[in-house]
Amino acid sequence: MEIERIPLQSHGDHRGMLVALEQERNVPFEIRRVYYLFATKGGVHRGRHAHRHLNQLAVAVCGSVSFLLDDGTGPARVTLDDPAHGLLLGSMVWRELYDFSDDCVLMVLADQYYDVDDYIVDYDAFLREINGVAYAEGGAA
Repeated sequence: MEIERIPLQSHGDHRGMLVALEQERNVPFEIRRVYYLFATKGGVHRGRHAHRHLNQLAVAVCGSVSFLLDDGTGPARVTLDDPAHGLLLGSMVWRELYDFSDDCVLMVLADQYYDVDDYIVDYDAFLREINGVAYAEGGAA
């Protein structure tokens, strides 16, 4: 599986640092939604789903978090711990987030608005769908 990290240009001086996120420049899509995760308790796993159409860029603004990613070819592990690097999460990639540091703030930019029907929350159903088993609109695969 190809992991695409997006370097984000940092600007700063003795006063501090700044990273600008601009759609279709360093964010490779139109931004329709932004959300962030914080105060995640130790031992908690988040995500555990894939999206049929949604593309996202995840940035650990503070702290660190690990991802288990799978596009159907097998899992890959990635850790985000630098606010000057983003992780591009394309459609049809299973993601599980874990090992959040106590101070982790994970910001996610998305190219679509929230749509519950875009989620695949069962890993076996994800594998069936990624391997060509047709998805029944409005229902499980």
